[in-house]
Amino acid sequence: MIEIRYGSQVCGELTSAASREWLVPDGLGGYAMGTVGGLRTRRYHGLLVVPGETPASRKVGLVSLDPAVLLPSGARVRLGAHEWVSGDVDPRGFELLERFDLTDGLPRWRWRIGDVVIERELAMLPGRSCVAVVHRLVSGGPVELELAAACTWRDAHGERRGDGPPLRMDPVDGGAVIEEAYRLSGPGWSPQGHWWRGVYHREEAARGLHPEEDLWYAGQFRDTLHRPGDTLSVLAWATDLEQEPPPGPQVVASARQRNRQVVAAARAADAVEATLALAADAFVVRTATGPDVVAGYPWFGAWSRDTMISYEGLFLRTGRADLGRELLRSYAATLSEGMLANTADTGRVEYNTVDGTLWFLHAVSRHVTVTGDTDLGDDLLPALRAVIDAHVAGTRYGIAVDPTDGLLACGAPGAALTWMDARVYGVPVTPRHGKPVEVNALWVNGVAGVAELAELAGQDAEGLHRLHERAVEAFRKRFPTPAGWLHDVVDAPAPAYPLGGAAHHDDDLLRPNQLLAWSLPFAPMEPDAEALGHLGAGLLTPLGPRSLSPDCPGFLGRHRGGPAERDTAYHQGTVWPWLIGPYADAVRRAGLPVDDLFTGLEAHLSEYGLGSVSETADGTAPHTATGCPFQAWSVAELLRVRR
Repeated sequence: MIEIRYGSQVCGELTSAASREWLVPDGLGGYAMGTVGGLRTRRYHGLLVVPGETPASRKVGLVSLDPAVLLPSGARVRLGAHEWVSGDVDPRGFELLERFDLTDGLPRWRWRIGDVVIERELAMLPGRSCVAVVHRLVSGGPVELELAAACTWRDAHGERRGDGPPLRMDPVDGGAVIEEAYRLSGPGWSPQGHWWRGVYHREEAARGLHPEEDLWYAGQFRDTLHRPGDTLSVLAWATDLEQEPPPGPQVVASARQRNRQVVAAARAADAVEATLALAADAFVVRTATGPDVVAGYPWFGAWSRDTMISYEGLFLRTGRADLGRELLRSYAATLSEGMLANTADTGRVEYNTVDGTLWFLHAVSRHVTVTGDTDLGDDLLPALRAVIDAHVAGTRYGIAVDPTDGLLACGAPGAALTWMDARVYGVPVTPRHGKPVEVNALWVNGVAGVAELAELAGQDAEGLHRLHERAVEAFRKRFPTPAGWLHDVVDAPAPAYPLGGAAHHDDDLLRPNQLLAWSLPFAPMEPDAEALGHLGAGLLTPLGPRSLSPDCPGFLGRHRGGPAERDTAYHQGTVWPWLIGPYADAVRRAGLPVDDLFTGLEAHLSEYGLGSVSETADGTAPHTATGCPFQAWSVAELLRVRR
């Protein structure tokens, strides 16, 4: 894997250290997460974040373990880091960090206090909501080491204040059970029990959200480290509270070994691919209903569109085809009226995307093509044919094949059905009603894919071929613009008319959605170097394509501010790294070189979410990363398309 290592110049400078984040997942949708410098900058940061019934319904438990070293001289040196509403950062343990590294996906810190060096490693127990934090004396000593446990128990999207009841603490051997929800265990436990008031989260403030919370100081662990190699380990875990996990060093060693096996199973061709393969592992989780995909950490759960776009990269490029087969079967069971369920973060099952189902058709087709698993294709074929029939007949939200041209139309008042689904005060920013270009590219691709599966099963596919040919003919006639690229939407309601009004227009804003018209396996258009030249000039950045060209009206180059400001800019110029996949595919199919397309994203692996790829970035230079630091489709598409 690529080397991710920082010395004192990054670790000791707060802005640099606090803007680089690490993630250790538990395989269930929970995680440990924080920054290089140890400062918690988000409400989502913590050492034990526990998944609920769905990956999105997480709760924050153990927030931090703040080390303090008691030297033989009597000096007490605090190594933690907190920011307070007063503006103070205290303590400032990051100033004593001489190194941080991410090795085999696990974070490791090394503090130097003169000749005393303390190292911390952290890992989670795969498949269990359990974290092990191991401290080791590397040199110097003997020293006393204290670890102050700051706790809470709250929804990951909220905060808990000290004006409410204190946290319940039940004593157990070697520690305490907090709120009957999770357990702390380690040597020399001394319970305390009072609030630390006014903790400040700078990233939440930057996102226009409430940035303050209070933490419960539950107590401290303490032990003497006599000689180099001595360790002090603390475990924290939820569920099965009576079943104590293995010792901390064993948890770390096991996690390290597992991560190496994940990389080996992916048969990575180089260090970047190895890093991406391990990054992909974070998003593939086990839930009560089977395998699923976390769309992004720290705040997303499972979304069917993201899962299907990510499918090939996360499952087929990493040696997880068997698990992928299980996932596809599970998702197929959610089909209703020809639409795939969108397992939203709200916890409700909704049917509210026009493209999620079409990406599902694509994922099944790619699974059979890449693996040769025709049994899965045969089993799912009746459901896939039913999807096609439902779209021809018409289904929810006005999603239906237009009988006049064979293209797929969609739209309903207040709905945002494509991946550009941001809303501000309930109103879609880019409603894209009519016949969106990528939706119809996916429709053409999906019908052709199902026809191929039907033929592999020995079934008649003549009707599917006629449907496909008609849509291709209409696509090639309707979508090209005089400017040299493709319309983003055709037959869109004219702005002066309500949805369903008599007047329509064709939207020719330069957006990246048209890339699917050239990039998909059964793309409706032949590669066009001239059109791709227009797209590259207007959209391409070091971190992938923008969602709108700077030359277009409505372009917003900064994805910043409160929720309304960020959602307004979300698809109006913000960069989306996942789009590097269709862009590179289209460029390759045009016979043009792609090697230099990935340089910026490869460098990005050590800039924001360490070892991973962000959700979004600013549309204007320097294209600072935004959104989730760890995003499934961003990782999956870069992993898929590099090979």
